[in-house]
Amino acid sequence: MSALFEPYTLRSVTIPNRVWMAPMCQYSAEVFGPNAGVAHDWHFAHYGARATGGTGLILLEATAVSPEGRISPFDLGIWNDTQVAALRRITEFLKAQGTVPGIQIAHAGRKASTERPWVNRGAPVGADEHGWQPLGPSPVAFRDDHPVPSELTVDQIQSIVGQFADAARRALDAGFEVVEVHGAHGYLIHEFLSPHSNQRTDQYGGSYENRTRFPLEVVDAVRAVWPEDKPLFFRVSATDWLDEGGWTADDTVRFAQDLKEHGVDLLDVSSGGNATGVTIPVGPGYQAPFATRVKQEAGLPVAAVGLITEAKQAEKLLDNGEADAVLLGRELLRNPSWALHAARELAADIRVPNQYAWAI
Repeated sequence: MSALFEPYTLRSVTIPNRVWMAPMCQYSAEVFGPNAGVAHDWHFAHYGARATGGTGLILLEATAVSPEGRISPFDLGIWNDTQVAALRRITEFLKAQGTVPGIQIAHAGRKASTERPWVNRGAPVGADEHGWQPLGPSPVAFRDDHPVPSELTVDQIQSIVGQFADAARRALDAGFEVVEVHGAHGYLIHEFLSPHSNQRTDQYGGSYENRTRFPLEVVDAVRAVWPEDKPLFFRVSATDWLDEGGWTADDTVRFAQDLKEHGVDLLDVSSGGNATGVTIPVGPGYQAPFATRVKQEAGLPVAAVGLITEAKQAEKLLDNGEADAVLLGRELLRNPSWALHAARELAADIRVPNQYAWAI
């Protein structure tokens, strides 16, 4: 039997295979008014195609826990019930195809209020373009052309913890079976973790224990409202790729152990996104070793991500015990039916919609 197409169970949720879709923003939601942050037909068609293509778990894109937590004005949100109703339409369809629906809940922090990446290279936008003042752990801009974020007060930090919990409650109401806390790619939680972006001198900055305080408070708040029988994921950037002064792979292993103790079931291991001008050795599977190290040293299940494009490449990661699942990103943008093609290549069984079965 193909390891890539074996079911995988976390708590009470069984995912039919190990081909999972990584969260990838579509920057396609409504921008303002009562439908701001609401999913529409684009999202339904986009995620539905990957479900009919055999993907076992689909993690919806970074979905903001508050309006100011969006990366761009075009991001999905989960801060009100109108957004929940639109998301429920998607989860119901995914479940009907045998796919487990998951969602990544997020706050963009100092990288908020930007354009879509294909417009002006994702440059910051101002109030005249429906933008807003970004927030962060410290008044340190992401890069020279980004605004300096407003430093969060302790009361504001606690308010955001509550926003994550509220988002998890709404995710459950929307029909999701997995929720993932976004702690990677230079967004707010990652900003607190890394000394590169966190220069606070209070209980939320300085030592490792202080820098991990807010992320763990978020995890605890989400776990408290997320059902005991449903899995909680956390996405982490394993390294800032800085020679010094950043978040490191050693930190990630230590943090994974903490996350495990706080009820996280699987670590989604990515890297980078919090520092500019770094050199990243990009190549096939280049981030998988970080996931493997977490699995081996922290004993926490992991999903590997990053230029995983071939069926045999993914199969090898699982056969060798280097990961428990693979998360495909751009490859699933290029090929919504990647899982069906991989199953054929590996001579594995996979559920195929009746409407497509005659073509397999």
